[in-house]
Amino acid sequence: MPEPCYRWQDDDLILSIRVQPRASRDEVVGVYGDHLKIRLTAPPVDGKANQHLLRFLAKYCQVPRARVELISGQTGRTKKVRINRPNRLPEPVMPPASPYPG
Repeated sequence: MPEPCYRWQDDDLILSIRVQPRASRDEVVGVYGDHLKIRLTAPPVDGKANQHLLRFLAKYCQVPRARVELISGQTGRTKKVRINRPNRLPEPVMPPASPYPG
């Protein structure tokens, strides 16, 4: 069974991400093996995709850009990102809904 695409470290969400640059739109696709797959419109040139990814995740998780940090994967498609106290979570990270009402 693959490892989850995320883990919590105190208030920080650590995401394992697989980036697809030069996509037609920015979006969280879902789980890809043990990574969260994210499509980005930015090209993988001169760190543009990395900066675009961090801005996208900040907006998506509703946090200031300063609370999103690239931990590893500066030159590859697989990356680790730390998000401090996210206000919104990507769907694969959200806890399952309770099957029992109220």
